[in-house]
Amino acid sequence: MNKYIIVILMTLLSGLAFSQEKVEGVVLDSEGANALSLSGANVYWQDSQTGVVTDFDGKFSIPYLKEFNRLIISYVGFESDTLTVNEPKNLRISLKPSNELDEVVVQQERDAIQKTYFSPQNVITVNSAELLKAACCNLAESFETNPAIDVNLSDGLTGTKQIQMLGLTSPYLLITQENIPMVRGASQAYGLSFTPGTWIESIQITKGAGSVVNGYESISGQINTELVKPLTDNAVFVNGYANQNGRYELNTHFNRKLTDKWSTGLYIHGNKRTQIEDDNEDGFLDAPLGEQLNVMNRWQYQDAEKGFVSFFNVRFLNDEKQVGQVDFDPDTDKFTTNAWGSEINTRRFDTSLKLGYVFPELPFQSLGFQTSYSYHKQDSYFGFRTYDINHESLYSNLIFNSIIGDTRNKFKTGITFAYDGYDEMVTATDYSRVDNSVGAFFEYSYENLEKVSLTAGIRVDNHNRLGTFVTPRFHIRYTPWEKGSLRGSFGRGKRAANIFAENQSLFASARTINIDDAGGSVYGLDPEDAWNYGVSFLQGFNFLNKKGDISLDYYITDFRNQIVVDWENPQEVSFYNLDGDSSAKSFQIELNYELLTRLNFRTSYKFYDVSTDYKSGSLQKPLLAQDRFFINLGYETEAKENGSQWKFDYTLHSMGKKRLPDTSSNPVEYQLAEFSSPYNHMNAQITKVFSKNIEVYLGAENLSDIQQSNPVLGANDPFGPNFDTTIVFAPIMGRMFYGGFRFKI
Repeated sequence: MNKYIIVILMTLLSGLAFSQEKVEGVVLDSEGANALSLSGANVYWQDSQTGVVTDFDGKFSIPYLKEFNRLIISYVGFESDTLTVNEPKNLRISLKPSNELDEVVVQQERDAIQKTYFSPQNVITVNSAELLKAACCNLAESFETNPAIDVNLSDGLTGTKQIQMLGLTSPYLLITQENIPMVRGASQAYGLSFTPGTWIESIQITKGAGSVVNGYESISGQINTELVKPLTDNAVFVNGYANQNGRYELNTHFNRKLTDKWSTGLYIHGNKRTQIEDDNEDGFLDAPLGEQLNVMNRWQYQDAEKGFVSFFNVRFLNDEKQVGQVDFDPDTDKFTTNAWGSEINTRRFDTSLKLGYVFPELPFQSLGFQTSYSYHKQDSYFGFRTYDINHESLYSNLIFNSIIGDTRNKFKTGITFAYDGYDEMVTATDYSRVDNSVGAFFEYSYENLEKVSLTAGIRVDNHNRLGTFVTPRFHIRYTPWEKGSLRGSFGRGKRAANIFAENQSLFASARTINIDDAGGSVYGLDPEDAWNYGVSFLQGFNFLNKKGDISLDYYITDFRNQIVVDWENPQEVSFYNLDGDSSAKSFQIELNYELLTRLNFRTSYKFYDVSTDYKSGSLQKPLLAQDRFFINLGYETEAKENGSQWKFDYTLHSMGKKRLPDTSSNPVEYQLAEFSSPYNHMNAQITKVFSKNIEVYLGAENLSDIQQSNPVLGANDPFGPNFDTTIVFAPIMGRMFYGGFRFKI
């Protein structure tokens, strides 16, 4: 019934439309005929919650608000500009590189986390300032200070962080890099750790059904990362990191502007851990030993006069992990009962190209082409089990943008081609397959920024295993009063589950693996199919001359079919098609407020109701806290003329109890309670900025020193029938201190 009420509400809202006066324009990097457009520049009214970001071509459109007349334009690497605007108009704004001016510029900083009031989609943008509040060594660790995403350990061995949104794990999220699908297929388990934190310029988090332009796989939402740009990133950037548990990391960026049109960057990341940690003294490593080398070369081309802009990336990665018992030696103990161990070695090559063309005589019309190729090779074993997967992927997307009548009515249309070749071996069983699809999409957007905006899209895809199917998606935003934004959305998502790549932690157990072959096209199973419905409300306010906002959202994901991962029997794990109901319901309330000047407070509460009909009955999802409470406090001292200042950040995650998988059939010493105990997890960081060129930071994770005492069941008999590393419900590592530095010129 809930979903029908939501659909009726959104249908009623879609009938509302009013005119709106706007300020439009383009932001450029200089004056003159050779000026280049700046994509991603911030444009906002001073002292208001109203702001936008320039599009791929540097263009923006922001509602004209009579109560404000100071328009601020800012961009990394350029001096901000403040304009007095007293009427709707068209603007051509040229920013100056920051190293060309000597005078002091007074400006207002954008929020580290930005929420849009005018987009039909519920989008949260996390910029680099927010990412610097924590160690943020990679993408998986970039959400510790953001309540929209939940971060959990996937198992008791690898230390891999798994993210969840709306109560569902990352396979149900579309994870893209500059809107090109990235973490999927073979990279699903560890791919989030393959994007270093310093490479990230910003992250856009979309709750609910995403855009049809980006594909059909998004079910609970989308996470898109924007990488730093060679043209605007620092010429030289160095980041060093070390923690008390023996993890060392170094990141270097080298950027150069070659000509007026060409810029390039070389980005090198390396990390290593050789220190053995076993705080709980169970004989197993608390964190993996290993190393990673990650190198990317990025090229940027812009010709504003002719309307061309392009990005080209090429990257190579080598990642090696060793987990298991502390005395395991791969040279002598591999595939023996001397000691239990595992190695996970990954080599990956990927390249991508984005090419955009804006019609010079029709600036509202553009053509974009995206393509990527990747080859992912993982060789691994877990005790006596081997798991090897090679994944070759090719993706292309052609997008045409234009208008219908006027700029309030816009549309996107195009075609998509995708190829995935899997060479997958589970011990002695070959699960190799080839997936390919071709699809077409059309998306219409109506923008009336005063009251209503909406986006309605549909795509049709033909997949060799999923068949021919239709993916509709709809988003609407209504402004009932000032600084209020009411949104609704619904949409369908469909995907082929890669059951082994997505659940690799299950290999590190004594469980037998069962697949209930139903004659489906993927592992004998049917594709996953779900609808997502959601409503949200965002209200900005000013209290005691300090700004803030409060937001509420409620989302339902209703599965028509789901691949049920059933591990309620501690001796086995079963994969089978859903027979009955499965749904994920998520409610969140969040408050952001500036308590004092430069002291920001953020808090949220989330409630999850995620239930599935198993063969043994309807159960709540295991290892998921139904109640979560979050607090973040951030304070910065006033920056001096040379940029010197202090920054302080504190984060609390309060986790409610979690249902644990049934272990009642185990011997008494290997049985767990029905629910875990609630706990609080606290992180903090202090940063000293000495100048615009150098800063150092010190931090601590898990300040309350919470540790799960038995993350490895049967640790005393790893080759026995009760060995299990999958039931992880609390931190494994205790209190951990770290430090690092950042240098840039």
